[in-house]
Amino acid sequence: MPGPDERQPSTLDRLRLADDLRAMGVRAGACLLVHCALRRVGPLRRGPATLAGALRDVLGPAGTLLVPTQTDGNSTTSRAHLEAIAGMDREQRERYEAALPGWDRRTTPSQRMGALAEYVRCAPGAVRSDHPQTSFAALGPQARQLTDGHDLTCHLGERSPMGGLYAADGQVLLLGLGYEACTALHLAEYRLPVPPPERDYQCFRLVDGRRVRLDFRALDLDDRDFPAVGAALDETPLVRHGRVGRASARLLPVRAVVDFAIGWFGVHRLAARR
Repeated sequence: MPGPDERQPSTLDRLRLADDLRAMGVRAGACLLVHCALRRVGPLRRGPATLAGALRDVLGPAGTLLVPTQTDGNSTTSRAHLEAIAGMDREQRERYEAALPGWDRRTTPSQRMGALAEYVRCAPGAVRSDHPQTSFAALGPQARQLTDGHDLTCHLGERSPMGGLYAADGQVLLLGLGYEACTALHLAEYRLPVPPPERDYQCFRLVDGRRVRLDFRALDLDDRDFPAVGAALDETPLVRHGRVGRASARLLPVRAVVDFAIGWFGVHRLAARR
């Protein structure tokens, strides 16, 4: 008969996670973007607070923690919205759209970004970039530098936290997730000699308590080949592999990875069009 320890998995504490993060190569003083599936890390003593505390312990007082707090559900042109309205008739679609809330930088929760991202977003001192679809939240001395100036027409390019992370020579930690979650790879799309075409976007923002529709044009970003470029990256010494808690993890140097992806996209996306 199994003992109590076998029936109930032991919880992981902040010190254990900090040791794992240091072993992965997370740098003290770095700007670190974390994409995380918290449930894969394992049972944590205080949930997301345990992991956030460990990350800040390793980054130290000079380091900055960045997380995605994206909200595509308030956009009528997003993949999430199109999936939600599939099969609806015109009247149902109109009612659904009328009920979509306007985005508010201070109060709108992230969507499908995970418990760690929500914990950081709500933490005292956190700041959030002002984009109604692809915002990020940050904690640390470079938080405002990373999140200020997030242009509406630049989801994940130079005028977004991805451009700031590249300028800061930051790192990306994929924790329990694959390359499909790696938003830094989108920065490579903006830097291609021939970037993706633009398309129309539509979303909603709260302005003085009133929902306002925003219409704009921006690059038509495409993450379908991110697992393939990730497989190529895994064959290089750029990526550090390990475990944090019970989750598999990858640590990426953002500059080298974006530069690699520019070359990979330039070859493989061009070949796919032929």
